[in-house]
Amino acid sequence: MSKALAAALATGAVAIVNSTVWSLAASLSTPRLVIATVGSVAIMIGWLIVDAQLWHRSAEVSREARQRARLYNASTVMTVGIGVLVCYGGLIVINLVWALFILNGQVFASTTRTPLDAAEYWTLSWFVASVATVGGALGSGLESDEAIRAAAYSKREQERRHMLQDDNGD
Repeated sequence: MSKALAAALATGAVAIVNSTVWSLAASLSTPRLVIATVGSVAIMIGWLIVDAQLWHRSAEVSREARQRARLYNASTVMTVGIGVLVCYGGLIVINLVWALFILNGQVFASTTRTPLDAAEYWTLSWFVASVATVGGALGSGLESDEAIRAAAYSKREQERRHMLQDDNGD
């Protein structure tokens, strides 16, 4: 997931100095920021699962096999989701530190007509984390499927999946 994180960090670094992003962030309400958060996190989770082919489909038609597939998929969504949420939280903190270091209050205020105070730093960092998460989803396409699986699954689960692949291939 290092390439996804690198892409997210690069996206955030560029977005935090973009005056259009400042204006958007200053005009967004809390419900819209929450929607941006949920949407970007869902995009990242979905992209990682689809791109790395982590979704389990059972070749068996029994009720037990379908239940097992649902459990595997639920654990995959939870595991990937926790990882994405941790990265999202880290992006907020990193973007906040970057904004505190790089932004000029006079330039920000002249562009947005809003003073650069603690609330604006927070809102901007929050919004940029959402934008950066989508950028990270695109960057995760550069990551190998094996690296994403290694991050999502335990060693034992990886061995089990490898054995299932071998059994289906024979």
